[in-house]
Amino acid sequence: MPKRKKSRGLTSLHLALPATSANLGPAFDAAALAMDLYITIDARAASSFSIHARGRDEGICQAIEDNLILTTYREILESHSAKVTPLTLRIKNDIPIGKGCGSSAAARLAGIALANRFGGLRWSDPQIIGEASRREHHPDNASACWMGGLTVARMSGEAEVEVACIRPKGNWPLLLAIPDQTLSTEEARRVLPANYSRADAVANVQNSMLLLAAFVQGRHGLLSVALEDRIHQPYRSPLCPLLPGLQKLAGKPGILGVALSGAGPSVLVFLDPTSPILKAQRLVAAHLERSRVSAELLLTSISSRGARRP
Repeated sequence: MPKRKKSRGLTSLHLALPATSANLGPAFDAAALAMDLYITIDARAASSFSIHARGRDEGICQAIEDNLILTTYREILESHSAKVTPLTLRIKNDIPIGKGCGSSAAARLAGIALANRFGGLRWSDPQIIGEASRREHHPDNASACWMGGLTVARMSGEAEVEVACIRPKGNWPLLLAIPDQTLSTEEARRVLPANYSRADAVANVQNSMLLLAAFVQGRHGLLSVALEDRIHQPYRSPLCPLLPGLQKLAGKPGILGVALSGAGPSVLVFLDPTSPILKAQRLVAAHLERSRVSAELLLTSISSRGARRP
């Protein structure tokens, strides 16, 4: 569970929640991985609510009204008829908000963890992940954020989740391409069809199994085919202009494969750990410049550390 400490006689809590990338090509709504980018929160009981934030999107993070962390915190406690203790939060955020990097799952989990601690709920890990998944409407980001590593998850009830946590074998460097624009999950879901062909469904099942094998066995070479998807990426490409161009780089020196990060619009590039990482980054940057598409390029990696292991 997150670290608990005493500060000047007041109960406090320190949280560190990782960014996550879900779907991973064919594993739509089923798998996600934690990335080595975090939102860290130091919370302390106080006489009134206050937030001091720094880092990415600090204006969003420190807004009291419609703050996803505090809204979740209040809703959980009120639904259990528990006292809502005012908190002062100090936040450092490195997770892009609204760009397919699991920011909402991290915020909801933070709110649940705060309610668990300050409300004395004593929830187990499955309960925490289940509640976050119910609020997210899918369990992939929530499970990866809380557990770390790579997770495969499914919902079996309104707030019941089965999770398998995997520590990928070997080194898995990542390059996250982050555009200026944001994209809501709701908008990204609206473009998906209601039905799929058997051929598309079978292809995604096959590729998802290959993808899992690649991580479990450390077979980096499988990614070029295992990341192929027919369920969501082809339909979301018009909303995520980074994706079509970067997909053309898959198989180039230093680049194992490319996938939309979550619902987009950010794109996750899997880099070859046996090749110079900075050279691959320069290749991606040059391609974007030629295509006249702008994006922030951020080197990161799969993190084995989840929110419950700060």
